[in-house]
Amino acid sequence: MKVMIAEDERLARDELLYLLSQERDVELLPYAANGIELLEQAQLYRPDVVFLDIHMPGLDGVQTAQQLMQMEHRPLIVFATAYEQYAVEAFRLEAADYLLKPYDEMRLRQTLQKIRKLRLSPGKDTALGQPADIPKSAFAAVKPKLLIDDGSRMAVVDPVKISYAVKEEKLTQIHMTEGQIYTTRQTLQELEEKLTLYAFFRTHRSYLVNIDVIDEIEPWFNGAYNVILKDARRDRIPLSRVAAKELMRRLQGD
Repeated sequence: MKVMIAEDERLARDELLYLLSQERDVELLPYAANGIELLEQAQLYRPDVVFLDIHMPGLDGVQTAQQLMQMEHRPLIVFATAYEQYAVEAFRLEAADYLLKPYDEMRLRQTLQKIRKLRLSPGKDTALGQPADIPKSAFAAVKPKLLIDDGSRMAVVDPVKISYAVKEEKLTQIHMTEGQIYTTRQTLQELEEKLTLYAFFRTHRSYLVNIDVIDEIEPWFNGAYNVILKDARRDRIPLSRVAAKELMRRLQGD
């Protein structure tokens, strides 16, 4: 079976490549370091199986999997990540299996056995149910809370109550719909990666906005816009020309 790996961390990628290379029936295809690269490679090489990291720059694993599922030659997908809370999302997307990092050789062999059975019965549903090594707690709460460290305390935040986040020099300010503001050293990119299960959108290089809090979009100048939020302050957030088209598409559900 032809196998492709999408993983941006070199050590994790090398480990998985080595373990898979020990299997006699596995043909390793060129790997990808991000979602865009994977989609291009998948069109070219038509893999049977894709081992897909969830946390990748640009197009994350969940978004990449959604596009893989639309391909004519649809590969089986195995999600790989260090974060167990993504188990539910993985199986909602009908993943063949879910591996936690660091990789366990025995667990990987179990995954390959599942895949072999699926390839012998291609008409069957690819989702195999909850794997044994994923705690039930991961399935009890489909969408996890966000832990924010502001340097003096650890705040537990419900992401649906976040209005937007903005980069302020070396810090990131997180504005809540009810008016609270948290400050953290976490970068905007790191925050965005932790919120992949929620509807957040980068309207501008310095702003990450909760799509569900958007109330209006108003023209500004030079083709740019302002996004008006339905939070307590009715904040106006800049929307760049580049981001505007993609935001419109997502709001319309395209």
